[in-house]
Amino acid sequence: MLLRNINLPRAGISHILRNFLRFLRQYRIALLLLVLAATLEVSLHARKYSIPRPDHDLDKPFYSRCQEPAVNQSREDAALVMLVRNWELEKALKTVHSIEKHFNKWFHYPIVFLNDVPWTDEFMERMKEAPSGEVVFDVLTPEEWSFPAGMDAEAARESIDRQGKAGILYGGLESYHHMCRFFSGKFYNVPALRPYKWYWRIEPDVEFHCAITYDPFLEMARHDKVYGFTIALTELPRTCPTLFRRISDFKEARHLPTTTLWKAMISPSWVPWPLRGMSSWLFNTGHTDRHGDSWNLCHYWSNFEIASLDFFRGKEYQELVRSLDNTGGFYHERWGDADVHSLALAMLLDARYIHHFQDIGYHHDIFTQCPVNAAGEKQLPRSESLVENQPWAPEGRHDDPNAIGCRCECDAAVRGGTMDYSGYCTHRLTLPNRATRRSWVDLAVTWF
Repeated sequence: MLLRNINLPRAGISHILRNFLRFLRQYRIALLLLVLAATLEVSLHARKYSIPRPDHDLDKPFYSRCQEPAVNQSREDAALVMLVRNWELEKALKTVHSIEKHFNKWFHYPIVFLNDVPWTDEFMERMKEAPSGEVVFDVLTPEEWSFPAGMDAEAARESIDRQGKAGILYGGLESYHHMCRFFSGKFYNVPALRPYKWYWRIEPDVEFHCAITYDPFLEMARHDKVYGFTIALTELPRTCPTLFRRISDFKEARHLPTTTLWKAMISPSWVPWPLRGMSSWLFNTGHTDRHGDSWNLCHYWSNFEIASLDFFRGKEYQELVRSLDNTGGFYHERWGDADVHSLALAMLLDARYIHHFQDIGYHHDIFTQCPVNAAGEKQLPRSESLVENQPWAPEGRHDDPNAIGCRCECDAAVRGGTMDYSGYCTHRLTLPNRATRRSWVDLAVTWF
């Protein structure tokens, strides 16, 4: 049918085919060498992004059993932080009660509440009664919670409206764009956080499932960690099509070295040079750098993060955020703070500075991390400090290295344990720190 539509004589088609076959025979050796060279070139290019295996694990759990809470030890300059609205009072109380039961009743860290509108008396009065530590209520300024200075607000709102009509998740909510911009940059310098060097971000409507019987701030400082997380997810592609290009250009312009964590976030192109760079320009569908390599969209889920304020207040990170802010991408696209944090960490830090809190049971929205409980005496069954943290879910085996939870109430056999769920990519971002590569998936990731 196609040949008839082209309307070429059959003899002409045969002639073209014969000439083509003659060309292949005549130059078969040269073509074979070209194919071999291209294959070798793309293999070597992909190998640049292979993830080296360390000779020992670079990020182990701080503890793999319950501890007697060290209630009299010194504290870090740290605070728990929640961005919340007045109408979310009940959800905020749910989170505070949960973290109080599982952690803060022993350590009494302050909680800083942030809002973009004045607090109601009801919210402040009820919230003051919930935690055992100090409570701080802060109201954000219009500069912290608005469009950047000099931005055409009406054009930005039109972009937001288009995103909403296109069905981009949260893309049509102006407040969500303000939130992502705030948590990407302004958050770290709000006056209420100036006394602190560490923060633990918590959200309304969160459940903690395990007793956290040690001070994570103290352990982060002691182990020279900068950022801690529980879950890593794959981003929705339509939310931020140009973000990776902007950040990779920033990295290249400043000649920053490629870290193992950056490698873990890259899917190298298998198009040979020089077509690789051309394909990035001709067929760019987003999430590629100017050399044709792609971000795999894996990122830390930022609604739980324990991190150094000094890092995010630092010159390089703040310069990155200002450069991103100047592009308008927080509004003309739906750039998320989780993506900005993750790519910035990968660009500026090696993986050994990142800690996976795999022992913390955490649930928010539809996502959960549920550790396997440590076995037997590791639960400190006679501890008076932990008497309220019971009953707990079935324990793991004594020889199970993943059995590290302390009195976790969620059942790891049902939830899936500390393994990845569908849509999670935690294994990818923890791989640079792991000396043991146990599965073919891990081995493939080191190459691809």
